[in-house]
Amino acid sequence: MSCLMNRLSIFVDGNNMFYAQQKNGWFFDPRRVLEYLRKEKLNTELINAFWYTGLKDAQDQRGFRDALISLGYTVRTKILKEYYDDTSGRYSQKANLDIEIVIDMFNTVEQYDRVVLFSGDGDFERAIELLRSKSTHITVVSTEGMIARELRNVTDRYIDLNDIREYIEKLDL
Repeated sequence: MSCLMNRLSIFVDGNNMFYAQQKNGWFFDPRRVLEYLRKEKLNTELINAFWYTGLKDAQDQRGFRDALISLGYTVRTKILKEYYDDTSGRYSQKANLDIEIVIDMFNTVEQYDRVVLFSGDGDFERAIELLRSKSTHITVVSTEGMIARELRNVTDRYIDLNDIREYIEKLDL
């Protein structure tokens, strides 16, 4: 394998992962995620690590965002929008950062050969198909019950968060 096949970019759908972690009953540590991927993908150069999250206001999660930046993540944010959910009959909030993730994937596509996408959102199906057509190797990380079938079917590799818990779980020290 040539060294050109060893450039990695990571894309973390923060809101989607928040709910996946909440479902699992444990949270991962963004620092340990980077460490794990560097070790797991031997001879791989980490090119980019993006983290996307919705915010209540401009100051929301300021400390967390600053910590992500200090770890080397590029952080993209959007203010949450409130909408009425006809199904539940309640108001909900959503940031919809899918477009930002896809834009970053394609704006940086020449920089990497491998992608690790932390999301279970089926809206990424077509973007993943297009990246794979460019010989990009795609790994999707999510959890059972949160991963869309169409996303799981289109990826090269699927990793369940619970299978790597010991390597990435946030430890209270």
